[in-house]
Amino acid sequence: MSPLSLNSITEKELVALCLKGDRISCKQLFELHSGKMMALCYRFARDKNEAEDILQEGFIRIFNKLDLYSGEGVLEAWMRRVMINTALKYKQKNVTKHNYSDIDDKHVFDPTPTIIEEMSKDEILRLVQNLPDGYRTVFNMYVIEGYSHKEIADSLGIGESTSRSQLVKARTLLKTQLLNLIRLAG
Repeated sequence: MSPLSLNSITEKELVALCLKGDRISCKQLFELHSGKMMALCYRFARDKNEAEDILQEGFIRIFNKLDLYSGEGVLEAWMRRVMINTALKYKQKNVTKHNYSDIDDKHVFDPTPTIIEEMSKDEILRLVQNLPDGYRTVFNMYVIEGYSHKEIADSLGIGESTSRSQLVKARTLLKTQLLNLIRLAG
């Protein structure tokens, strides 16, 4: 495990102090990872408030389950997994209907790639956040987090074909949004 730049303390030592209930160490762990975890939560959320709620719930789970972290592998990867599961549970608890549906055969049109290159990451994030919950969740899990369709299906309690369908629909809707931006800019 690589050392951190926190007063010459390693990540492993920081985790050990957190497990002993050292509040300063818990705060350091939070400050060290909260930015990346917030970015992750924001991709699953509809807005900043929802992302903050997910982040808070996620860190509560992280601190409550920190004893389950074996010390092997990267702590951040383990925390990401906990945070993603928290986001999924949050969405299940707070959304009455996921926008999941069966596969529709649709023609997919690719917009000019230069539009994406000219967009800021915040503009792209807003497009993703405007996707319906089901599309956005599957898109984030597959494209951003690298989950397989089987893992997504198992996590969300849907079929693999539904996961694939949601990804196709998310990409199609994103492309439509990009085409609209092209038309507005042109």
